[in-house]
Amino acid sequence: MAVGIRAWRPEDASVIVEALNDPGVTDNLRDGLPKPYTEADALEYIAAMQDEGAYAFAITEDDIAVGSIQLSRQKNIHSRTAELGYYVVRRRWGRGIGTEALRLMCSFAFEQTDLVRIFAEPFSENTASRRAIEKNGFTLEGIMRKNAVKNGVVRDMCMYALVKEDAR
Repeated sequence: MAVGIRAWRPEDASVIVEALNDPGVTDNLRDGLPKPYTEADALEYIAAMQDEGAYAFAITEDDIAVGSIQLSRQKNIHSRTAELGYYVVRRRWGRGIGTEALRLMCSFAFEQTDLVRIFAEPFSENTASRRAIEKNGFTLEGIMRKNAVKNGVVRDMCMYALVKEDAR
């Protein structure tokens, strides 16, 4: 199994639809996604991510899409900082795919862009995501108590960051 990241392709739409209609995935993402998430929604996303400057890639296993990873560049004085977000379809969980995709994305960010800091804000109880982030050298900078409401539940979030000098 060779894990990679690459530009999205229209034929990847079904994987996005699979993931974003799975509460096991979406319960750990921000709100605002269409429900149900359709193939048209996925194709619109793929087209939008082909714009120059978008750091949004398919996570692949042997070049077949199995998830998504994205860096969202911040604005103003934070313009050299980006927020990391990612997911892997449930049927591929527990195989280290997310961990490897994170490594590839951080390498890309620090070698091919001017970013100096990447941060992630997983929910505190999302231990699998936290572990993948920690395996990639991110530092837990703090717990943001009662920072979000997801599915009607007030939840804590963790602030993790990796700065260019500390990247492996």
